[in-house]
Amino acid sequence: MDRRFLLKFSALAGVSQLGWKAAPAEETAGLIVLYCDLAVDPKREQEMLSHFHRDFKPAAEKFDGYIDVKMVKFRKVIQGQPPLPPGINYRFQLTFKSEELRQRWISSSVHQAKWPLIENTLLNKDFLVVLTDIV
Repeated sequence: MDRRFLLKFSALAGVSQLGWKAAPAEETAGLIVLYCDLAVDPKREQEMLSHFHRDFKPAAEKFDGYIDVKMVKFRKVIQGQPPLPPGINYRFQLTFKSEELRQRWISSSVHQAKWPLIENTLLNKDFLVVLTDIV
């Protein structure tokens, strides 16, 4: 696992050498997480992952307010009813310091150039987008 990722994640999560502890409320106040459930064309998965890691993530990391971005592939439902429509195979997760800063990112010419590289690999562009607050 990437050491920088672990350090960034542990700082965000409020991890100490003594064990896990909650991050102070002032450190998480205003933080948002955006989730997108995506149906990536199975024939284009490697293309999408390449664009995500090579193009999208490095560009996002340079923007003010950026905290983290992940692309995760669904493996299986362990408990409960399948929460997703058939064909949804990836979840995109973006964390920013505020919704205002995320809006600046998505309005940027950089985002306008990089997101379509991922979006063009989708079977359905009418995907679920959920905005959440870290509490």
